[in-house]
Amino acid sequence: MKTNNSISNIFMKNRICFIISLLFSAGGPLLAQVPDTLNYKFSLKEAIDYAVKHQSAVLNATIDEEIARNDVKKTVGTGLPQVSASYNFQDYLKLPTTLLPGEFLSPPSPTPIPVKFGTKYNSTAGIELSQLIFDGTFFVGLQASKTYKELSVRASTRTKIETVVAVTKAYYSVLVNREQLKLIDANLTQLTKSFNETEAMFKNGFVEKIDADRLQVLKNNLETERENAIRSLSINTDLLKFQMGMPVGAVLVPTDQINDIRSEAVSIVPADSTAYKKRIEYALLETQRKLNLLDVKRYKSAYLPTLKGFASASKNFQSDDFSSHYDQSFPTSVIGFTLSWNLISGGQRIYDVRNAKLSVRKTENSMLDLKNGIANEISASQKLYMNSQRSVENQERNLRLAEEILRVTRIKYGQGVGSSLEVTTAETSLREAQNNYITALYNLLINKVDLDKALGNINY
Repeated sequence: MKTNNSISNIFMKNRICFIISLLFSAGGPLLAQVPDTLNYKFSLKEAIDYAVKHQSAVLNATIDEEIARNDVKKTVGTGLPQVSASYNFQDYLKLPTTLLPGEFLSPPSPTPIPVKFGTKYNSTAGIELSQLIFDGTFFVGLQASKTYKELSVRASTRTKIETVVAVTKAYYSVLVNREQLKLIDANLTQLTKSFNETEAMFKNGFVEKIDADRLQVLKNNLETERENAIRSLSINTDLLKFQMGMPVGAVLVPTDQINDIRSEAVSIVPADSTAYKKRIEYALLETQRKLNLLDVKRYKSAYLPTLKGFASASKNFQSDDFSSHYDQSFPTSVIGFTLSWNLISGGQRIYDVRNAKLSVRKTENSMLDLKNGIANEISASQKLYMNSQRSVENQERNLRLAEEILRVTRIKYGQGVGSSLEVTTAETSLREAQNNYITALYNLLINKVDLDKALGNINY
């Protein structure tokens, strides 16, 4: 008996192993079908195109456009014919009793006579058609719904512009980080070479240990700075992917070059320009003013009467026997119209009109304020951009000068006519010049985006 159990256990174990091996062999092709990590190489234009199709804020704005279009159709539908059907069935468990005056009898009775009218089963089936003939608020509401759709489209445009600005700034941050890393790598290569040469000279007794130690400190600091730059590049790349609506786990490599972007022309306009007309914010306020004016018309139209036409047809079925209830019907049909006119409303409509007019004035004040604000923004953006241009040019000259000073200092030190302190000072000055250049370059690119936005040149 034990032998049989042992054989049975062995058989079960082999069977389980066989099933597991089948599962793994079947799972192999499935695992092989899992896609690799997404890899993208995007120019700024391609990054913006991707963001417009995938960024959640843009997608929601597009949905709002669709909702607005549906609202317009819904408003139109209220002015179209309305058809409704109804059916009613009643089973009188006890018929209602009516008291008739006794005088109706012959001979007359001094007491009322209870009488039951009707049948046990009653049902009515009918259909009704109604049509709005005139309603001032409806026609104004129809115009308002179309203007509301226009407002949603412009709001969607504003969302796209804001997304373009955010993606552009994030893209430029990545390019600046790459430029910074490139400068650090070049400096680190030269510094490592100088350190190795100084270390060899120290071992041969030509320089003191402090000379090598100074370069070692600079090298350690630069390596730390490089690690920080790498982390900053990773953070800014993830921010760019987030602004684009791209999965953070994807691999994104910008393909634009920072020098190509710097060479792009940026228009400088006079202070009295009408560039505010190109701004989506101003267009939104213009649309809002249209809605406010339509509100005034809507409240004024409330003084007018409302006229509706209707037509209905029905059939009534009555019987005391359910089996023959639908054998005979009594049709009814009617057509007519309804005129309603609210003559006195306690002054509510007067104040509605007044408030609507005040809303128009508020929007016009906001438009004037925005116009002045845009003019100030353009002026400030132009100044900041021109200042950042000069700053980058100055920092570039300083960077080249610092590189030349370091080159000469290294030559002098190698020939024994300079000190290691001079080399260390030149290295420190170069790093400072590089950081100043990177900061100025970043400010230039960001100010360039702000100026384009202020001028209304960013459209999508």
